[in-house]
Amino acid sequence: MKNFFKQTRAGCSLSYPKILTFMKVYVLLFLLTIGNVMATGVYSQNARISLNLSGKTVADVLSEIEKKSEFNFVYNNKLIDVDRQVTIAVADEDINSILELLFNDTDVEYVVNDKHIILSNQLSEKKAQEQGVSVIKGKVTDENNRPVIGATVVVKGTTIGTITNVDGQYELPGVDQNAMLVFSFIGMKTNEVAVGGRETINVTLAEDVLGLEEVVAIGYGVQKKKLVTGSTIQVTGNDLARRNSIEALGALQSMAPGVNIVQNSGQPGEGYKINIRGLGTTGSSAPLVVVDGVAGGSLDALDPNDIESIDILKDAASSAIYGARAANGVILVSTKKGKIGKFSVSYDGYAGVQNASLNGIETLDAKQYMEIVNGTFVAAGSKEYNFQELIPGYYDKITNGSWGGTNWIEESKNPNAPVQNHAIGITGGTEMSRIAMGFSYMGQEGTIGKSAVPNFERYTARINSDHSLLKNDSRDIITFGENVTYTVTNKSGMSIGGIYSNNIRDLLTATPLLPAYNDNGDYYVYADMKANNWDFDQTAVNPLAKINVNHADKNTTSRRLQANAFVEIAPLSTLKFRSNAGYQFYHSSYRQYVPVYALSSDKSNLTDDVTQRQSHSTKWTWENTLNYLAEFGNHNVDVLVGQSVEKWGYGSSLEVKNSNSLFPGSYNHAYIDNTQGLNTTDTQISGAPNSPGSLASFFGRVNYNYKETYLASFVMRADGSSNFARGHRWGYFPSISAGWVMTNEDFMQPVTGVLDFLKLRASWGQNGNADIDNFQYLATIAFNSDCYYYFNDKNNPSIGAYPDILPNEEVTWETSEQLVFGLDARMFDSRMSLTFDWYDKQTKDWLVVAPQLASYGTGAPFINGGDVDNKGFEVALNWRDKSGSFDYSAGLSFARNENKVTRIANEEGIIHGPENVLAQNTDELYRVQVGMPMGYFWGYETDGVFQNQAQIDKFLSNGGVVLQDSVVHGDFIFVNKDGNEVIDDDDKTIIGNPHPKFTMGFNFNCSYKGFDLAVNAYGAFGHQIAKSYREFSNSPNNNYTTEVYTKYWTGDGSTNRYPAFTHGKNTNFKELSDIYIEDGDYVKISNISIGYDLKQAIRKLPLQKLRIYVAAQNLITITNYSGFDPEVGYGDGENWASGIDIGYYPSPKTIMAGINVVF
Repeated sequence: MKNFFKQTRAGCSLSYPKILTFMKVYVLLFLLTIGNVMATGVYSQNARISLNLSGKTVADVLSEIEKKSEFNFVYNNKLIDVDRQVTIAVADEDINSILELLFNDTDVEYVVNDKHIILSNQLSEKKAQEQGVSVIKGKVTDENNRPVIGATVVVKGTTIGTITNVDGQYELPGVDQNAMLVFSFIGMKTNEVAVGGRETINVTLAEDVLGLEEVVAIGYGVQKKKLVTGSTIQVTGNDLARRNSIEALGALQSMAPGVNIVQNSGQPGEGYKINIRGLGTTGSSAPLVVVDGVAGGSLDALDPNDIESIDILKDAASSAIYGARAANGVILVSTKKGKIGKFSVSYDGYAGVQNASLNGIETLDAKQYMEIVNGTFVAAGSKEYNFQELIPGYYDKITNGSWGGTNWIEESKNPNAPVQNHAIGITGGTEMSRIAMGFSYMGQEGTIGKSAVPNFERYTARINSDHSLLKNDSRDIITFGENVTYTVTNKSGMSIGGIYSNNIRDLLTATPLLPAYNDNGDYYVYADMKANNWDFDQTAVNPLAKINVNHADKNTTSRRLQANAFVEIAPLSTLKFRSNAGYQFYHSSYRQYVPVYALSSDKSNLTDDVTQRQSHSTKWTWENTLNYLAEFGNHNVDVLVGQSVEKWGYGSSLEVKNSNSLFPGSYNHAYIDNTQGLNTTDTQISGAPNSPGSLASFFGRVNYNYKETYLASFVMRADGSSNFARGHRWGYFPSISAGWVMTNEDFMQPVTGVLDFLKLRASWGQNGNADIDNFQYLATIAFNSDCYYYFNDKNNPSIGAYPDILPNEEVTWETSEQLVFGLDARMFDSRMSLTFDWYDKQTKDWLVVAPQLASYGTGAPFINGGDVDNKGFEVALNWRDKSGSFDYSAGLSFARNENKVTRIANEEGIIHGPENVLAQNTDELYRVQVGMPMGYFWGYETDGVFQNQAQIDKFLSNGGVVLQDSVVHGDFIFVNKDGNEVIDDDDKTIIGNPHPKFTMGFNFNCSYKGFDLAVNAYGAFGHQIAKSYREFSNSPNNNYTTEVYTKYWTGDGSTNRYPAFTHGKNTNFKELSDIYIEDGDYVKISNISIGYDLKQAIRKLPLQKLRIYVAAQNLITITNYSGFDPEVGYGDGENWASGIDIGYYPSPKTIMAGINVVF
């Protein structure tokens, strides 16, 4: 055994030298970058210029220097005599020598700041001041108190001006005291400030969030926001960071209309379920994530502080350039890049406490439990429990009130569970090299599961740099760079799966008559039951002990490397070639120790078990694009052509489980090497290679506009996938979109005082999906080590081969087709923005596993077997304004979507879901069916409750049909949908839809003199949740929640919604009906934060920013839902199912405090 695992370790370690080599290369790049960055002023020191001018003005000489170099001069011609004639002849001189010659014996002084040369004249400035003319100085910063480099400062109505230096500082002589200064920078709001006799004017420029000149990512490029003809959303990194979310998707929930983001679970590290414009496939509905140009990346592996921006491409016209895998939309993620300027170091950290948010749910205490359980037996005509005999040591304590029984949820709480995040960012650079680095740590404990506290940790390290190898006239000709993010996560937690593996459900259903701990403080288990004559139900399991033995000693460590390197060559300002190579590596290792235990009479583990599992995978991509820009008068054309190849499937997985540890009870020694012996009972070994695949693509795009008024875009992509047979491998995905900026028309001028910008747009396009198992077109052969065959020798069984699937050579691409009409508007001096989209998204030729008879003796292949239609609209309304020192903004968004299946390629038009989802011995709960939404809830519809015998008699005399064998008052009236003489499965219908009809988001931000406030909320409406927190027919001793006292029918007129309370085997309860369906509408106040920048109060602080803040998350949930949490993403393991609550780990309420520092 030892030899086996030594080989295993060596085999798996082969990937690490590759990573080590890879990282060494990037460390070298980092050191080279640092060398370039620290060499500020290299160009000014090394540039050599030759001049031979006679009888020319100083202005002519300066102009000639600018032509022959990358220098530019800034000066005020009122104070600098540039009309003076000079003669100068130099050969290969540096700029300082030339300026010394040019301004020798004058009062002109100069400062060379790399390529910017500022000329000044102190004497003239002094004379100007004596004459009432000011020399204005100051600093321009952004809203985070960081210097704005290259901002323009101009005296309004003149050509006098300057730009800010690398510290954001400026100096502008010769300014009249009554003048007005105009401060501007691309992407920020222009600010006009009156001089008013001041000599120092510091200005903060606010981000122009409604700026139409800003560019947004569109896939393999960028485009001005006002020229975009598709449906896109951009969220900045600052917006994400302000929400203090552990994951980026959590921060997006209130900011992306049409993007449905629901948590998979409230347990730490479980992530989110996301779809864009409705569920479009029975396979994965997750959008394609592209990180720094590399497709297939992971948002979960990024700290929100590392993200520069997220662009979401929602329609086919926007995402068609990605063709395959873009059927569900595309999320483009750009991590933070280096910027020109001095090194800036930032720290963003917070720490807080979390507590479980249970929505007021309480389970029965011991006395209530005995009353209700015996009540169900009486109602069923059965004998009551004699609890005094069954729990002799505890009955008197319960009845006299000295012990209320065990509240398992309360016992399992982890109060004030810590959460923290710390992120350090470093940016800086010169015009030759820019670098950005980030390092972060996040840690979060769960609020439930004290006996094995769920824990999630994430470490990230990031380095991005780009380098200009060749420049001309301040334009990069050759640039190269890289983006590398390395993430390590550690995760442990409870089981949160179906009814057979859900620890929250265990806590809800466990009897309160069972003590949690024995007299020694250990978990109360089977030995204690026997010792104390506790004989109520010796199959009962202490859920705390169950959680502890199965989950206290286990951990999953994951390592992910996302990297790309690129080179850009731009021989012309209008022509650019880019080559981008991406590499992704993922490694996961799992280790678990389960001790010997006997929790109950039928729940034990006779030998301790050790499990080790690991897997690794690698994929690479290589993309090349050529981009050409052209202007023909008022016609503007942007042409892109490209090629891409992608390969995945490198790697393998291995798992070994064995028993009898040499170190019983020690997780630290729980390795396979430390177990004893091999046998067919305890030893399990499995290993397999990853499934390979590849994709080759060619694509092109043409963007056109005329006078930035009439807009059009054409895209074509061809993808070839190895998942399909020859003749079906290539899919072709076109799109076309157009726009009209109406406010550029003369006839719109009368309304431009109110309506600043109005663009109408329309688009149509297609995307593809090839997400199926490989080799569906072949009759593959498989081996099953659990099945043996006897050939010539009946004493020696052999493993045999068998046909794995029936081949399907015709299977081909799933296609998503989308039609969109929309508008973008800006009103009231761009303070208000409005975006509207209507869409019709049809997904055709679903890739689904075919139904077939078991008699075929083999598995079914994938086929193209269904269609679905999603229709809806989205509205986003934003307002941003300023009144003096008070800045504020508000955003409100709505989205509506209707999901409807239009075709399923089988006779009944149904894809069935499994049985036993809500409880044991229950029928199918959810399914996909033509004419219905995907994953709708299927069961009996009820029409009230029989209130009295007279109502029953009248109902039956009128030909009414009942489901019960013998109906009594308090029973359900089940609806006879088909009107025949029996109620059966043919009468079952849609009883709930898990997909919200409407979703909304709300954001409010304001700031005043260093103070800031932010409020974010999101909600969902018009959907239902299927909920059951206990078994029905097979576990009568399961506990109940206290709603059992108020929810059910108790007499004539008490309620017409729920039947009389009785045993779970009663027809009213064991048959799935709308009794288990609830409206899931909710609004969550997801984040409230208040902060203050101390730099505003203490100006002499040696920092650019020092903001402290407090925040509350998930503080308020407004809902009528009776479960823990209405945001239920669980779908029983199916991608197309959701909204199933069988014991859902709730979101925590969090209070935190944090600090933002910029050095």
